[in-house]
Amino acid sequence: MSFEYMSQEGYDKLVAELHQLEHVELPQVREAIAEARDKGDLSENFEYHAAKREQSRLLGRIRFKQKVLANARVVDMSRLAGDSIQLLSKVEMTNLANQARMTYTIASPHEANLREGKISINSPIAQALLNKKVGDVVEVKVPAGLLKLRIESISQ
Repeated sequence: MSFEYMSQEGYDKLVAELHQLEHVELPQVREAIAEARDKGDLSENFEYHAAKREQSRLLGRIRFKQKVLANARVVDMSRLAGDSIQLLSKVEMTNLANQARMTYTIASPHEANLREGKISINSPIAQALLNKKVGDVVEVKVPAGLLKLRIESISQ
């Protein structure tokens, strides 16, 4: 069994999503199934089959989130060393090819969201950055070619 390390914020968000699925969306689907069942012949009842498919999809998502939460471990931010890059580190870096600056937070795969500047710890960039320090230059092989990044700052 492998643990899923994540921030408290990410854990709380997963708990809220699971609660929404179990206590709002699933009862709505069960109600739709009951309504469709009341309309008669189930063999040709599109509404019934669509609601059953939706129930199956929801139950799969609920099981997945329950499994993630069962294996989740919230990272104690006070115990992280701030001098090297690790999970939940916020990293500012410069692309040496075009001098573009970018900032990303290394997050668990369940918290990754590029719009929020959170990249998965499993991504090639995050893997190359792990355990590096300010001033280090990292080469990352990405689909577009080789990326050279200089680490400017690290924060938690």
